[in-house]
Amino acid sequence: MASGRIYMYPNYRGVNDLKSNINQKIVKPQRYTIEQFMMTESLLNVSISHDDQTILYGSDKSGIYNAHAIDVNGKVSQQLTFSKDNLILPITYFPDSKNRFLYESDQGGNEITHIYLQDENGHVTDLTPDNNEKAFFYKWSDDQTSFFYESNKRDERFMDLYEMDNKTWNSKMLFQNEDGFEIRNISPDKKYIALHKPITSNNSDMYVYSKEKGIEHLSPHDDDVQFIPLAFTKETTDLYFLTDENHEFLYLKRINLETREVETVAKEEWDIVLAKFSPQFNYLLYAINNNGSVEIKVVDTTTFEPIDMNDFPSGQISSISISHSEKLMAFLLNSSHSPANLYVYHFESKEIHCLTDTLNSEINKDDLVEAGVIHYPSFDGLSIPAIYYQPHLNENKKVPALVFVHGGPGGQSMVDYNPLFQYLANQGYAILAVNNRGSSGYGKTFFKAADKKHGEVDLADCIEGKKFLKETGKIDEDRIGIIGGSYGGFMVLAALAFEPDSFKIGVDIFGVSNWERTLKEIPAWWESMRDVLYKKIGDPYQETDYIRSISPLFHAKNITKPLIVLQGANDPRVLKVESDEIVEAVRENSVPVEYIVFDDEGHGFTKRKNQIEGYEAVKEFLDHYL
Repeated sequence: MASGRIYMYPNYRGVNDLKSNINQKIVKPQRYTIEQFMMTESLLNVSISHDDQTILYGSDKSGIYNAHAIDVNGKVSQQLTFSKDNLILPITYFPDSKNRFLYESDQGGNEITHIYLQDENGHVTDLTPDNNEKAFFYKWSDDQTSFFYESNKRDERFMDLYEMDNKTWNSKMLFQNEDGFEIRNISPDKKYIALHKPITSNNSDMYVYSKEKGIEHLSPHDDDVQFIPLAFTKETTDLYFLTDENHEFLYLKRINLETREVETVAKEEWDIVLAKFSPQFNYLLYAINNNGSVEIKVVDTTTFEPIDMNDFPSGQISSISISHSEKLMAFLLNSSHSPANLYVYHFESKEIHCLTDTLNSEINKDDLVEAGVIHYPSFDGLSIPAIYYQPHLNENKKVPALVFVHGGPGGQSMVDYNPLFQYLANQGYAILAVNNRGSSGYGKTFFKAADKKHGEVDLADCIEGKKFLKETGKIDEDRIGIIGGSYGGFMVLAALAFEPDSFKIGVDIFGVSNWERTLKEIPAWWESMRDVLYKKIGDPYQETDYIRSISPLFHAKNITKPLIVLQGANDPRVLKVESDEIVEAVRENSVPVEYIVFDDEGHGFTKRKNQIEGYEAVKEFLDHYL
């Protein structure tokens, strides 16, 4: 298939290429405060109204995410919700109205999300009101008289599929999920439900459910192969799915539901991570995870040729919404040195317009840092990809650096705008965001290379990143620290506990300290992933000795370097006790430890006031100890 527009970033293969680039950027940027960086607006979730006149989206302009709307010409915008405590994630306008919309919200980051209706008068109704019910919107029905959603109100461990009527708000269960399936799609005629069954993080199956035939297995196979169902065709004859069968990366295929004949639709040199049809099925959109950047292709389903999108600005697209009429496509686009803005594309005229300007006007974009994709060899020669943010430098001055580790296990650092990275780079710190083995996006062999070796080989990859930093000639090798959140926070603690001389300081953002407890107490609604996590990290019931051997809490006596810990009190994934206990244990070593807890946050900090407080504390800690 011919290629559409590729959204790429500087891709430096080695230190010499990087040196030639950075030597051209010896400038002295203006310094900005954390408040100035955080006053940059952050956007998410996009939906176009049925009349193609208005776009619904989420914005934290008020200090926390609320629902906003803007007309397609970008001339008139308004805030629609006014929460001060709980973030609001707008989902969609109603098919017959741009004055009514749905949104999701939880309480203080506890992830017990409900679906809410806000009507034309601003009145809000909780459509999924059970106290302990976790629910999230799936999509509108094809006739648009109802919507599908998932809920665990029957059994907190499993998400069942429901359909809710638009007028009566009565709901009915369509699929009772007894076996930990992931619900992936509903066919336009409501006959089939596509189901995904994870076996391990490297192996899965796909099924379809119908009232007539029950659950049918579509992917019998041997060995580790992924089968991930995505989208039904308009006539419900075929199901599109992703697989890595006989290939290192995920690619797109389709299966005929009657004959079971399978054919390849698209295969790329990297993972295809998303595929979906437009509302009228005239376009097939798919996304490629291309070396830490996102490439989007939109294909005409009549000719199966890609739409010419060569005039698109560079950057990464997300939150794509194609209007019901298929005349418009709205999306967010960001880059490493530009926060996400809202764009609208007109299919007929091929015109594209930016509707927002989210960067704080007090910040000169030229003072920000453009990240580069680099690769360096690890201890065994394996090539490790990373995203490198180097501050604008004064000649002959070496700067401190941080090795950043993403969440997961199995996450990935992408070439995205990160306000913390830009703030630290602006203050003179280099950032190397490592995609250690076990990260997604680099093939199935790379992804499973750290299974049952977490905190060991993946940590070694991060430590080897120090060699790359030193070889740039721009980094003070005696001032390199490590920072990470969630799984990355665990890696910070593992580095300080198991390789105590590797880094000068650690910044742990809600990191796991005791895998035995965390794996036993994962949120109930993660039941379908419990065995997957046990097979990837270790079984806390059967492999206790091993689990404790990789848990920093049981080795905290080895931690001798300064540490700062940030934690949300309502975090359901990494419980607050994980941070409480590691802080207490390290303090017993007479090691400097700073601890910040946000009582109104969960797994991630969503309120601007907390982000400012937390990130400024990190910067002051770095200034003092690094």
